[in-house]
Formats: sequence, structure tokens, C-alpha cells
Amino acid sequence: MSATSDATFGHRCVSVSRHVAAPAADVFAVLRDPALHAVIDGSGTVKASRESAGELLEMGSTFGMDMRMGVPYRIANEVVEYEDDRRIAWRHMGGHRWRYEITPEGDDACTVTETFDWSTSKLPLVIQALGQDRKHVPNMTRTLERLDRYVTTGSPD
Repeated sequence: MSATSDATFGHRCVSVSRHVAAPAADVFAVLRDPALHAVIDGSGTVKASRESAGELLEMGSTFGMDMRMGVPYRIANEVVEYEDDRRIAWRHMGGHRWRYEITPEGDDACTVTETFDWSTSKLPLVIQALGQDRKHVPNMTRTLERLDRYVTTGSPD
């Protein structure tokens, strides 16, 4: 398990990367299963998937999540980027995207990059004014730590 991650900031996007000692396909299997999103979430806001068990995401899939940020709410997402074992991204009504990119490093390791991309947001200035770019870095770091532990040990804790 890697003990480090790196954050990078770009124009209306922020990314965190982490080395994971597991095959890219194993990592991707977790990311395309919405039932596991609450398990790996490092922000504490993703509570549960609204999908049937075993439903896996692909390009164009829509899926709902039970969330809580102060108050409970539901959010609908659509998969808008998809490359098997390499990349998956979804957006919700706000237009911004959550993207995961996986770069294989041999057969048994990879680097996973999570990106919060608000370049496609309907209200990008609000996101920036609220400081969401910097606020998401520790949450994404924890998410990648939990993803790493889940894939390599079977438990996110």
C-alpha cells in the first residue's frame, strides 16, 4: 500500500494521484460498481447507492446516490467518460465531473488519479468562490487511501 499521494491544480480542475499495488482491472471493478462508492468515499458525504446490487457502470449509465452534506439529499449522475480498466467519469445536474484515471504499472500495480473537474460546471465561479478546489483535495486523498486499502485488503479501514 502506498503512503503518499500528490495533488495537482489546473484550470478549473484539481487532481490527486496514488500508487496502488493492485492490477488496474481490480481497481476499475470497484470504481464502476456504484454500490462500493460509499465504501471508498473519503469525504463522508456518499451514504449509499440507489442502484440494484451488481449493476455496473458503463458509458451513458445513470445512477443515483444518497448523500449527506449537512442535510440528506439524493443526486443523479450520468457516466460521461468511459474506457474499460482505464477511465470513468460522471457528472450530475451541476455539470462538473468526478473522474478516475488508471495508469497500469506492470501487471500488479497502477497509479489512480481522481479529478474534480469543474470546467464543465454550470456555475464554475460559485465553485471557485466557495474554495471547492482546495476543499476536495483532502477528501480525494482519503478516497484514494480507502480505495487502495479496499482493493489490497478487502476492507477500506
